[in-house]
Amino acid sequence: MRTITLPDELSLNSSMSIVVYDYESITEISKQQILLNKNTFSFLQEGTKEVFFDDSTYAVDNSQFLLMKSGHCLMTEKLSNDSRYYRSILFFFSNEVVLRFIRKFKLEISVSRTFYSTYSFNYDSFIKRFVDSLLDITKLSKATQENILNTKFEEIMLYLVDLNGLDFLYSLINHSDNQNQKFIQTIESNRLNKLTIKELSFLSNMSESTFKREFEKHFHSSPSKWFQDKRLEHSAFLLRNESKRPTDIFEEIGYENLSNFIHAFKVKFGVTPKQYQSS
Repeated sequence: MRTITLPDELSLNSSMSIVVYDYESITEISKQQILLNKNTFSFLQEGTKEVFFDDSTYAVDNSQFLLMKSGHCLMTEKLSNDSRYYRSILFFFSNEVVLRFIRKFKLEISVSRTFYSTYSFNYDSFIKRFVDSLLDITKLSKATQENILNTKFEEIMLYLVDLNGLDFLYSLINHSDNQNQKFIQTIESNRLNKLTIKELSFLSNMSESTFKREFEKHFHSSPSKWFQDKRLEHSAFLLRNESKRPTDIFEEIGYENLSNFIHAFKVKFGVTPKQYQSS
């Protein structure tokens, strides 16, 4: 699968530090490899969106919007049930814009928080009006757009900081120098997501051969066996704590049929799922 680089491939003015794009599609995509060269708000209007990053996964409909840090991600877009199309207003901005904002408003940087690559927020009347105003700005000249968009960036960030605190803001400029820690975090965060080795390698910004080598070094197991064990352990939790039936969960755990799931479960735990549940 070809990697899509955004916003570069949208034929936008690459010299602008903040750009807006009204994206529409009538074609669904599944786990498309995306390289974001800028941080991005995705103001979802129609359809649903799912994103996988190294440390977080979100699935949203048009009652929510996403803030995504620049970097590698997998993206799924599904059409709305009624109008059968997908639409998202994309608001791209650079790290330099974030740093300028932090300096201008003299915001205190936190060093003890856990930061993520993706955050979701609920729409409210303020945000809806904000998005509507972005569309009007795209009709203006490039010079005017740039001046107004700098102000619009400050507007949305001040509003979200007031409601949600500063963690989401600092996540955009937080870069971990510990590559081993970042690799382990990528694996742990996606242990229950049914991602292929190729997709996990992309999120880790590695070739498949390097990914497998790093995986075995850190986890002392092949990726296929490790992920199978984690999913079987999760199935045991669902059986025991949420009273799920084997027929309800075998696909969620990653098995094509019930008999293969029962066999794998018995090999790992020594009993069938039903026996485990009733013990």
